[in-house]
Amino acid sequence: MQPHDFWQELHPPRSFPTSGEFRDVYVAELPDGRQLRLPIRVLADGEHALASLIINQAGFSVQEALAQVLAERIAAHDVDVVVGLPTLGLTLASAVARALGHDRYVPLGTSRKFWYREELSVSLSSITTPNQEKRLYIDPRMLPLLQGKRVALIDDVISSGASIVSGLELLSACAIEPVVIGAAMLQSERWRERVDASGKLWGERIVGVFSTPILDRTGNGGWRRP
Repeated sequence: MQPHDFWQELHPPRSFPTSGEFRDVYVAELPDGRQLRLPIRVLADGEHALASLIINQAGFSVQEALAQVLAERIAAHDVDVVVGLPTLGLTLASAVARALGHDRYVPLGTSRKFWYREELSVSLSSITTPNQEKRLYIDPRMLPLLQGKRVALIDDVISSGASIVSGLELLSACAIEPVVIGAAMLQSERWRERVDASGKLWGERIVGVFSTPILDRTGNGGWRRP
């Protein structure tokens, strides 16, 4: 596949094998069996790899399908308002809010406007931008939309858990506790230790559209599930 071909199309169930050896493409399955082909990214050790999803590069039909499934999965939590994590989580959060029938959502951001309050910010790191120093902010004017409400915190992918933890810390500083945390892709299980490190079992509130494992290199230069 060409790099620009990834994430553009959902395929019918059983279009591609989901076991055995993978080469450059990992096949993920949605709950209804539809398949999405994801590029494989090699990790720094050269012996392991992860499937990748960049949702703002996905075709609109793929974005909408992922948002619809995630909205269905969090609907039981009777969510009043959706909060989105930057940067890529904003694309999904907006679509999820629309799928839930909401008129708006609340985006968190990394750009500090002059009316923002420094005490309503936390440091932010991401597995895809590990060397960039950023802070995560909430617009103080948005707080009335969240206070006393049932909030869903949305990101595109949960991998190391760092971005979700930052989002939870910021909402906690605003006395807000999400009832559910959602993502399109849960990338392995390594995020669980970090999100539960505070003693609050946030991992129990996390739902995703699909999960992908850390892949092991094979002797043939391909990749397989552990």
